Order: sequence, then structure tokens, then C-alpha cells
Amino acid sequence: MTIFSKSFETYGYRRLKMALKSKGYIVNHKKILRLTKELGVQCIKFRTKNGRYSSYKGTVGKIADNVLKRNFHSLQANKLWCTDVTEFKVNGQKLYLSPIIDLYNDEIISYSFKPILT
Repeated sequence: MTIFSKSFETYGYRRLKMALKSKGYIVNHKKILRLTKELGVQCIKFRTKNGRYSSYKGTVGKIADNVLKRNFHSLQANKLWCTDVTEFKVNGQKLYLSPIIDLYNDEIISYSFKPILT
């Protein structure tokens, strides 16, 4: 119980087993699981979330035609521009970067940072 308390309740049965092994105790992982259930000890910081990830957000609007057909090169400046959205985590909050890139020389024409995706 003291190993679990000293870990600020972040150790699951696998890390408890390793900590006990480093102190010279050899205990089966099934026994550790059984004892943690009996004592009601549970690691809550790293618990996996129930359910699977789904990016479905409802019906999708019109999908643009594939005009470039994966040919991301241009023979003229300012002829083909493209954009992309990149998500960063800064200080625990999401930040979105959206640059506009000229495909002739990969120059960034413009960009915007926003805390929410619009």
C-alpha cells in the first residue's frame, strides 16, 4: 500500500509488480490484481477511456473535386495554392495553424493561428 501511495496513486498492477520486484519480493501479477481489487485500489490517472474514437460529426457537405490529382507542383508562381490545418497543443490547449502555400516554390503566402477550428 505504501508503494501505491508514494506513487501518488499512478501505479497500476504492472508497475506495482516491478516496484515489488526491485525491493526483492517476487509476487505473481494475478495476486497483485486480486489484492488491488479487494482493497479497492485503482490507478485513475492513466485509465483507458471506454469506447472507440469516432470522427463522425454528422452529414458531410459537398466534397471538392480532386483537381490536382496529387500533382503538387506548378510551373507558374501564384497559379496553384493549397492549404492545410495542423493542430498543436500549447499549455494544455489546442491551437490550429492554417498556412496558404504557393506550390510553385513552396512559399507560405499567408497563415493564421486560431484557438478554435472554424
